[in-house]
Amino acid sequence: MGDVLAGIQATWEFETDSVLIRFERGLRTPKLFQTLRERRIPHEALGSVTLSPGKRGTVVLHAVPRPGADPLMEAAAGQLKEGCDPYRLVLPAERETLAEYYADELRGLLPADADKPAERYAVAAPEAPLGFKAYDGKASFDGSNVAFRWSWTGASSAKWRAGDQSFPVGELSGVEWRSPEAFDGYLRLLRRGDEPGDEGARPAQVDRDPAAVLFGLRYGPVHESLPFAAAVLESVQNADSVPVPALRAGRRDPADIAERIRHLGELHQAGLVTDQEYSTKKAELLAEL
Repeated sequence: MGDVLAGIQATWEFETDSVLIRFERGLRTPKLFQTLRERRIPHEALGSVTLSPGKRGTVVLHAVPRPGADPLMEAAAGQLKEGCDPYRLVLPAERETLAEYYADELRGLLPADADKPAERYAVAAPEAPLGFKAYDGKASFDGSNVAFRWSWTGASSAKWRAGDQSFPVGELSGVEWRSPEAFDGYLRLLRRGDEPGDEGARPAQVDRDPAAVLFGLRYGPVHESLPFAAAVLESVQNADSVPVPALRAGRRDPADIAERIRHLGELHQAGLVTDQEYSTKKAELLAEL
């Protein structure tokens, strides 16, 4: 398609095999979006596409990912607030016709098995190194190892006795992330051989588990701890088999850039893109040459 659809807080670029989502920076943009900056979503990662009325004279284009396709959404496990869902594009109601056009185009590109879980992650997780400050320690991830360094004031005596921890991703089977916006938020590493809920294999209480860190007020915020959890999940999956090359943005073909600018100009002439949106987007595309 090669077209551009500018919404509120994000812009979607429709490419031959994927949708490139670029998030805006600004005071009203969720911090998670600002941290992610942009995400490339292959068509194979999508399960469905919907268009529905939004709030205050808006419509919402929602590209719903398949289960198992995006490590970020797998880690979130349905805990993200609606306004922080990176797969939702909010647009002014007057662009509903244009949004419906793109929704139909995307539906025609969904994989034949879109109703089934993906076998592997198709969307790249945020890149390491990553880290954040938890209530009882500091968590860091360099792409190969997760490390917890305990705080003098927040860590329990059980964690102090266990000492600072380091976990190679090859020894992990997954991650549990409970949103810091919940009363008892935390990030917990699942080690191979552990069964979910197996209290005999690990402490039942997170504050005593050396494979977990606690969140709290201003500790482990969503925009820091969720990308961290997603990156660990992706590395754990890659450690299970031959790593699959992640789809990363690279240098663009000048002909592709020219075609996008042409489409952008057509949208501008039709009054579907404002002068400011046209100038900003054109400058971004030219900068990619």
